[in-house]
Amino acid sequence: MSSNSVSREDNHSYRFSLNLSRALAYIFLVFVTILSLFSFYLLIINATRSNNELQAGFTLLPSGNFANNLVKALTDTSLFSIPRGLLNSFIVAASSALLTTYFSAMTAYGIHVYDFKGKKFIFTFILAIMMIPTQVSAAGFVQMVRGMNLNDTYWPLIIPAIAAPSVFFYMKQYIESSMPLEVIEAARVDGSNEFRTFNAIAIPMLKPAFAVQLIFAFVASWNNFFTPALIIDTSDNWTLPIMMSVLRSKLNSQNGDLGEVYMMILLSIIPVVIVYLFLSKFIVKGVALGAVKG
Repeated sequence: MSSNSVSREDNHSYRFSLNLSRALAYIFLVFVTILSLFSFYLLIINATRSNNELQAGFTLLPSGNFANNLVKALTDTSLFSIPRGLLNSFIVAASSALLTTYFSAMTAYGIHVYDFKGKKFIFTFILAIMMIPTQVSAAGFVQMVRGMNLNDTYWPLIIPAIAAPSVFFYMKQYIESSMPLEVIEAARVDGSNEFRTFNAIAIPMLKPAFAVQLIFAFVASWNNFFTPALIIDTSDNWTLPIMMSVLRSKLNSQNGDLGEVYMMILLSIIPVVIVYLFLSKFIVKGVALGAVKG
């Protein structure tokens, strides 16, 4: 057998092995995707079914009660108002996401750009704060909030979001990898003040990281149950996680309309999905650039 024949056979075997590995990888990815989306699909299916249909058993086929369940979910105020809960959660989540992203980026920018005494200590101290769970300071936080007469308001949920060590750390890593100091020096030479330099030059360069952290911060605040449950007292000011907890109690008692309950859960998820779809193109780019240090 000639060397050319052996080479062709080896090449054919290599291509077959490569194609087989690629096919197996695609099959695995499709399986994981279906597995990840199955619960969301099942939620949509249940939102189209009536209470009697849901009690009858499990099915993968949609029914015709979607509009009826939607009207009930939007108009039922026996326990709370879902539209009001959506508005409450959006106010808290959007405000928290904007504040935590902007001020964390400003802090990271200041520590990266300026040289001053205690710079390393401050950086280490901020990272050490990341190790302290929220539950450790919860009792003192609630006592302080009530002492300031801020309970049952959104300020204790929004203002503390300014201090976010994890967001600061991510922004710091991203700035180090993607923002040359020469650009900042050039802006200073041109007469730009520090705030204008940060807002007009640094922020556009940090757009992918901003988008990623806006998504993560928005979702974290949207899903936050622990702190709002300690602060918010009246049902008109409840955020969606508190409402979903009440819904679960209603579901366990078997007194509620299951179709309406599933529709309410679906409505609580839709804003998060919209935020992801709107900013998702920045996720891979932002995470990749932020993880690589120049």
